[in-house]
Amino acid sequence: MNGTPADSQYPPDMADDRSQLVLDLKGVDKVYGRGRRAVHALRGIDMRVGKGEIFGLLGPNGAGKSTLVKILMTVIAPTACGGTFLGRAVGDKAALARVGYLPEHHKFPDYLTGAQVLDFYAALHGVPRAERRKRAGHLLDLVGMARWGSTKVRGYSKGMRQRIGIAQALMNNPDVVLLDEPTDGVDPVGRRDIRNVLTEIRSQGRTVFLNSHLLSELEMVCDRVAILVQGRVVSQGTIKELTQDQERYEIELGLPATDGADRDAYRLLTGSEPPPSASAPPMPTPSAAHSAGLRAVLHTGLAAEFDRHIVRLRTSDAAAVQPVIDALRARSVTIRSVRAVRPSLEDLFMQAVTDPVNGRALAPGAAPG
Repeated sequence: MNGTPADSQYPPDMADDRSQLVLDLKGVDKVYGRGRRAVHALRGIDMRVGKGEIFGLLGPNGAGKSTLVKILMTVIAPTACGGTFLGRAVGDKAALARVGYLPEHHKFPDYLTGAQVLDFYAALHGVPRAERRKRAGHLLDLVGMARWGSTKVRGYSKGMRQRIGIAQALMNNPDVVLLDEPTDGVDPVGRRDIRNVLTEIRSQGRTVFLNSHLLSELEMVCDRVAILVQGRVVSQGTIKELTQDQERYEIELGLPATDGADRDAYRLLTGSEPPPSASAPPMPTPSAAHSAGLRAVLHTGLAAEFDRHIVRLRTSDAAAVQPVIDALRARSVTIRSVRAVRPSLEDLFMQAVTDPVNGRALAPGAAPG
């Protein structure tokens, strides 16, 4: 999957007015080591995140996600880094004071209660004591931990620790909340609750920068995403923007799901015999788990692929599908279903991490050389 020009990823107001950006990165590089053993973990990262959105960063293990997050939080130093974070240079202390952060493998002192954890970290941010107590009560309630605020952390489950971690990241009343794997180890009920917390944070006008491996979670909550592979951003934008050229309609016919059904469907819609073999590449589909199939351009101008008893039409326009349905019904063909299909975030991810030359998943970690 090829990346696209940076400004084309954003609405005009975001592309033209940088005051709408909380993160505007350019050419972020990180190289570990020297010489032949050097590892180029990040390779020219360009990325923008707008105010008041939930932005998801995803990629395979070793893609550089955590490295990028740690650079933003000054945990590690970049080899090169241009752009701004909250309108200031990356690493500026005044900007960092406006960021709430939950690391991936956080550990709180287990002898403290949940309320004490919030108070402690807010004190590190310089939040006055009276304000700390007020915020702690509100945030414990927000993350569903009000009953457990006086319980020591050692008695918490993994999900409860994650909830306290999110509350901790909000104690300094930040403009940006940076969460690294916030739903790791959390059960489905807890993940739903955390999604609700994230949308509540967004409704307050804050920006959430979310790093997660749970693609279904990101898809449900994120306004925009960026896919990082071997230290490069291969695509970024809204799910709709990233899938608009792959949307299609699938018509399931009442034909036997046999190898000959595709040829029957081809004859029905084209009025001609199918070629002996299909040499053209298949149209992109949300799932690679189908045969190459027969392909044709119908009389209506639509590109079609015939895969057993399924006809795939390359269009997102429902009106354009109607003549095909009419043609099938005129031939007394039973139509079991007609459905609009859009690739999921998982489909986009798998496309991004697949080598277009050999069709295999790219090796984890940074690109060699």
